[in-house]
Amino acid sequence: MTAPLRWAALMPLLLVVLAGVAGVAGAEEPSFFGNEPIPVEQLVNLPPPKPDWMTIGGPIALISFFFGLCYAVWRLIPFRETKTHFNLRDLPVAAQRGIGMAVVLFGIAFMFGAFEVHYQLGLHGDAETYFQQMSLGHLIVMTHVHMFGFTTSFFIIGIPFSLHFYRSRAYQWIFPMGLAASLCDIGAWWGMKFISVNFEYVTWFCGVVFSTCYVWMLGGLIRVLFFPNVHWWFPRFFGEDQPLDD
Repeated sequence: MTAPLRWAALMPLLLVVLAGVAGVAGAEEPSFFGNEPIPVEQLVNLPPPKPDWMTIGGPIALISFFFGLCYAVWRLIPFRETKTHFNLRDLPVAAQRGIGMAVVLFGIAFMFGAFEVHYQLGLHGDAETYFQQMSLGHLIVMTHVHMFGFTTSFFIIGIPFSLHFYRSRAYQWIFPMGLAASLCDIGAWWGMKFISVNFEYVTWFCGVVFSTCYVWMLGGLIRVLFFPNVHWWFPRFFGEDQPLDD
């Protein structure tokens, strides 16, 4: 058989093979611009955008809850003069040393918590991405751990601080205000996960509030326990007739 006749005999077979390949390719990659329907499993469903009353009203409501909680505590337990006369330096030496060491260790733990926040933001880029990729189970565990952590750390630091500086109205706000900010900060995590990134503003606000309260109490206790003769810690007097720590 001559070459032209051989090619003429193979031509139908080549056409069949090419038609089969084209059919398989068309089945694997359907044309989105044709009239053929798109398979359901290849559709991407985007959630509808959340309304403004959730994305904007939610953070405002959480901030309002913070101030409302502080107001409720103020109304339910108003400031009053008590018969308590407490001074940390009147405690046994072992108690002073133990409280002082516990305060320092809680300060170190607080510092590592700040490093953890910095690391996670650097790893994920921003708080929204970090909480969006977090599973619900992880968020529940994180909430559980931080609820106990915030409460315990503020309790250990806040009780001796509030007892020692019992004559100051302003100082009696630091302990409960820090706890309220910690609670709202945890609530903002859930808001960023399920509602809107706008809750990030709430977590920054609450972080500044509870960090300031915590560091202020920490510094006050360290000054009283370890440096009792140092009187530059501001304020030694806070609108009271008597010194706060004498």
